[in-house]
Amino acid sequence: MSSFLMVILFSLVVFLVAQAEITVECGKNSMSVRWIEANSQVDPSLLRLGGCPPTQVSVKPQGSEAVFYAEFGACDIRRMVTINEIVFETEITSTTLSKTAPIYYPVACKYERPEDWTPPLYDPLMFHTHGQGELSFRLALMKDDFSAVATTTTFPLGSTIPIAASFDQKTHQPLILLLDECVASSTPELGPDSQIYPLITNKGCLVDSKKTKSSFLPRNQLSEIRLSLQAFKFAIGEDVYLHCRLVAWDPRDLDGSNKACQYDRKSSRWVLTDDPSQSSLCSCCDTNCQGRKKREITDSSTLTSVLEPLVVEN
Repeated sequence: MSSFLMVILFSLVVFLVAQAEITVECGKNSMSVRWIEANSQVDPSLLRLGGCPPTQVSVKPQGSEAVFYAEFGACDIRRMVTINEIVFETEITSTTLSKTAPIYYPVACKYERPEDWTPPLYDPLMFHTHGQGELSFRLALMKDDFSAVATTTTFPLGSTIPIAASFDQKTHQPLILLLDECVASSTPELGPDSQIYPLITNKGCLVDSKKTKSSFLPRNQLSEIRLSLQAFKFAIGEDVYLHCRLVAWDPRDLDGSNKACQYDRKSSRWVLTDDPSQSSLCSCCDTNCQGRKKREITDSSTLTSVLEPLVVEN
């Protein structure tokens, strides 16, 4: 890295965003970022620099702090080369939604580009572009602690079925993963004669939570969503296929047609999993949530996936 690193245009930048103060220190081949917020509106452990969690977190009465250290080439840091500069850029995001809006603050280190500089051969960083790239979706049965893929596909009636859906963020703009629709079926392909059991309908409403203990689980990151299903009385002893429509969406543009809602039977109301203060987005779950607005391909991507067959035993 030092072979082309000549002049640092800025090595220390301090700027204020809302209630937070962010300090960026640019080194020869790495960056150090410090997030300080006086009013502690954000859990600092939920912040991410690119794809990396904080290396140090502290929460005190006077405020919260998160410190990140990342080498260029890690943590989804992108390199952009212009005529005059070499720029290493990423962003600070939150893995869950705040009470107002998802956190998204760009950070960058800029260096003067030597006249004779050429990119190293086969360096994958040279191919990174912001806001572009196909998304790779995954949907899998998991172990109870979500530490790995499940080793069994047989579940007793009433037990918990852990399911995780995720996608590779890669170089795409930050997106949030949603389960738009999920149904259980006795066939690997849905057809007119398929027997189905609805789990998630109406653009992200977990309708099964109205009568069972099924629920969404707290997120670890925006690109993943976890679902705990209570094994249901449907085609008992036979193969059951889960058909789910996955949606990756701009987290700044959630509305009634882009959401993850579940029913809280204690309060008898629908709750937005990622931010209960915005549960009004779930008010259409018992009626008809409007269709998704047309957006550019860089704002969303969808995939219909079929989970490997599982068996519910009585």
